[in-house]
Amino acid sequence: MSEERKIDKDQLYSECEKLKHTYDYLPFLTAVDYPDKNIIELVYRLQSTATNAALTLKVELPREAAEVSSVISVWPAADWHEREVFDLFGVKFTGHPDLRRILLPPEWKGFPLLKDYSDPNVVKKPVTI
Repeated sequence: MSEERKIDKDQLYSECEKLKHTYDYLPFLTAVDYPDKNIIELVYRLQSTATNAALTLKVELPREAAEVSSVISVWPAADWHEREVFDLFGVKFTGHPDLRRILLPPEWKGFPLLKDYSDPNVVKKPVTI
């Protein structure tokens, strides 16, 4: 059984602390860019290893100030997930002990998974199947 909940960014950390007792595993955290709505949506997937119950948390952040509390102290696995979202979307996770790029070189400019990202050195080719 899987449930989905939208929560306010200011409530994320306290809500996660409460949920930790039921959902002991954070298999992934990702983001979705919605430039037309001017938001970045964070998607947290929580899982119970005892019951296999799952919960998806969604948090909307304004694109121009995409910042939210880190949940590393709740689920240590959030470490690399948060770094990846920072690296590719530019979301800042306050309280993260080592928030730096994880996939791209430190000198990389911009955040390549934002839909309005462009780099003259990167040629986008259509995908054909």
